[in-house]
Amino acid sequence: MSLNTWLLFVTTVFFVSATPGPNMLLAMTHGIHYGVRRTLMTCFGLMTALGLIMFGSAAGLGAVLATSELLFSLVKYAGAAYLIYLGIKTWRSQPQPVEEVRGAASGKHTPWGMFRTGFLVAMSNPKAFIFFTALFPQFMNAQQPQGPQLAILAATFYVIEASWQLAYAGGGARLAGWLNSARRLKLVNKVSGGAFVGAGVLLSSVSRH
Repeated sequence: MSLNTWLLFVTTVFFVSATPGPNMLLAMTHGIHYGVRRTLMTCFGLMTALGLIMFGSAAGLGAVLATSELLFSLVKYAGAAYLIYLGIKTWRSQPQPVEEVRGAASGKHTPWGMFRTGFLVAMSNPKAFIFFTALFPQFMNAQQPQGPQLAILAATFYVIEASWQLAYAGGGARLAGWLNSARRLKLVNKVSGGAFVGAGVLLSSVSRH
């Protein structure tokens, strides 16, 4: 892999990762409510899922999803249902002062609960498998060993994606002081919940192509 090819990959992934989507929305929402330090578990869940998606794509799962309408639809509707569920749950949640939420240590506020939510959100989109299957080969030299190239691309993607997640979480945390009122937090819950529902509805309409 040449340096120019790698730099082109960096530029592509930088802008793709920066685009707001369910992963970044979740990182920002958790950053608002829980702060950057606790949101690291959410990001860890997101990145764990993305690692599995990349591995699955390299192993051929992306190609299977691209050719099997039934399997693609099952994964797609399951993911859409989870995003819609998460959106309704967020929409209906009662606003709590940010400091109270950050100090909570039970239920959905546990590190495991935040990791699980991040993992499930990232795994909810079957299109991601096809995305990695289609993206990585564009930057790989077929005449050179594939393993090292794949490792470089995966590591590069990981660094850029994780950086953007932390940036969104940090942005949310900085907004927490201004949002620390019942009216504003209720608005955040409505906007975030509506965005997750919208993402779920959009996901349910995507095709394999």
